[in-house]
Amino acid sequence: MELQQLRYFQVTARCEHMTKAAQELNVSQPALSKTIARLEEGLGAPLFHREGRQIRLNNFGSSFLVRVDRIFQEIEEGQRQIRDMSGLDNGIISVGTSLPHILPFLLTDFLKLHPKVEIKQYQIHSKDMRGPLEQGSMDICISSSPIFGGHIEWMPLLEEEIFLSVPSNHPFADRDSISLEEVKDEIFINRFIGYEFRDLCDHFCSQAGFTANTSIELEEAGAILRLVELGAGISFTPQLSLLNKWGPNTVQLRISNPNCKRTIGIAWNKEHYLTKAAVEFRQFTVDFFRNIVSTYYHQT
Repeated sequence: MELQQLRYFQVTARCEHMTKAAQELNVSQPALSKTIARLEEGLGAPLFHREGRQIRLNNFGSSFLVRVDRIFQEIEEGQRQIRDMSGLDNGIISVGTSLPHILPFLLTDFLKLHPKVEIKQYQIHSKDMRGPLEQGSMDICISSSPIFGGHIEWMPLLEEEIFLSVPSNHPFADRDSISLEEVKDEIFINRFIGYEFRDLCDHFCSQAGFTANTSIELEEAGAILRLVELGAGISFTPQLSLLNKWGPNTVQLRISNPNCKRTIGIAWNKEHYLTKAAVEFRQFTVDFFRNIVSTYYHQT
């Protein structure tokens, strides 16, 4: 059994189409078919149901694919470990986060210390982080809710307060704080249903005994606050979004009831090999959130 056979099988299993797999592997279809046939002969069992060029994994193939994926994951881990031996500043880090606002400051500060490190950053919902961490396709995830399961380690970094943003001419604008039930009849501006932050805000409203009238839904947080400034409605705003270079003319009210906060944390896979650069970035992130992050957001 050869490593090339396993790679050809892995790609073919993913594509479930001989022609597409051959194109991806940059080999001829007959050569691919012969390689798969030799692998099946060596194993003593077919791995696919064949229907012309369209093929599907059978039970043998599905079981074997799990092992093959594990083999290549171990090889990739070994390659990463060898690359890491050359030193901290030659490392590559893959980072997933659900906090797009503060991440540029975190990355910029880290790269000032380690300018040769390569960082691959992905924006991803906290609920979708477990898979990439378990598979080893991401080294570090910074999430706005806990991540549990498997070999994943999750460490809280910061308890972030969620404010209520209102226009500067709103009747409540001169208040220091507000109970959420007082705004049950207001129009809310928020993210689309399905967004993690939207789900959290809807939960806060439910705790206060009402369903928010969210008649305006947008993707971009800055655009939401601009509409608040123009008097189109009110919105929830997380503390880390209130950067020092504050733009929209809005007022941030502390919510006295219910307790509107969320916990920011960092997660990694204990069984996944982390390069020296990734370990350094993990510790830098912990220190950043504990000691530095407050200097970047607007103090309300």
